[in-house]
Amino acid sequence: MRRDDASASAALMHAVGCRPAWLVVALLTAGSLLVTASGVDLGLPAWAPYLPLAASLVVFGLPHGAVDHLAPAHAAGRPVTLRVLVAVGGCYLLLGGAYAALWFVAPVAAAVLFVALTWLHWGQGDLYALDALGGSHLDSAGVRAGTVLVRGGLPMLVPLLRYPDEYRRVVDAWVALFGGDLHAGWLWAPTTRAALGVAFAVLTGLVLAASHRSGGTWRRDAAETGLLWAFFLVVPPLVAVGVYFCVWHSLRHVGRLAAVDDRARGAFVDRGTLAALARTGWNAVPLTAVSLAGLGGVAVVAGVGTEPRVLAALYLVVVAVLTLPHVAVVTWMDLVEDAGIGRAGGS
Repeated sequence: MRRDDASASAALMHAVGCRPAWLVVALLTAGSLLVTASGVDLGLPAWAPYLPLAASLVVFGLPHGAVDHLAPAHAAGRPVTLRVLVAVGGCYLLLGGAYAALWFVAPVAAAVLFVALTWLHWGQGDLYALDALGGSHLDSAGVRAGTVLVRGGLPMLVPLLRYPDEYRRVVDAWVALFGGDLHAGWLWAPTTRAALGVAFAVLTGLVLAASHRSGGTWRRDAAETGLLWAFFLVVPPLVAVGVYFCVWHSLRHVGRLAAVDDRARGAFVDRGTLAALARTGWNAVPLTAVSLAGLGGVAVVAGVGTEPRVLAALYLVVVAVLTLPHVAVVTWMDLVEDAGIGRAGGS
């Protein structure tokens, strides 16, 4: 990557993927702490916690994966060809189709795979963002793997520690769509959660200690990690994960998409953040519309009810099916970008 491109990428990640997320997450954390300390009952309707998840249908969440057909070519600095489009389409059909079938055949295994995949992918996204921001403390394979485990585990594991009942209801709803039952009472037990919490806290400390090599980038990593620990401990899971999906994970990926797209990156340099977002958003419109239509069609064919819990479960299962090929495409991007950086460094 050229020096000016790398600078634009770092600036995009700051402007798009970091500052809005830091602000929203910090405000929600502080607000939740104040509400808890005051003992005030906000009296919110039962559907209110689902609003961030509903917003993710059109606000960054679902659309952030709707540029996958363009992303590998942009990451490689090459034109978008029919061959690339067919390859990405085939990836979605094969991997997404196989995963959809797994939900019908073994819904519990599919649910566990969804949690594991999301853990990996969200950790993968934060690792990329840290690299884009200079990440000089991520200088070993062990630290990098540990960072993926910690960053992905913050949204996937920490909510379980304080809100086991809410966490269980969400996962049960996925499995119930296919007539399954989780049968995992041991997972929600206080002793299990205590052991998981201690182990994950120790892992967090060890990874941060091992990466304590350079001042600025390490301090940013540690501050973000501490903020996310607090956020997922004090904000109810549906709200926390929905907000994180929209304004943390998805915005960071949008920043990455804009950084590898010459036109979006040029729009950012010439006209600012909104211009880069508009360019990337326009690229996402066609497949976002297709995804929304497909989701609506599945809801009609399946004849699901209109309860928020059921609709959210259906949406998350569809997201799960899309996540597997999306992870493959993002890994493809990682490989071609790493190869490009290596070529640039050796030229």
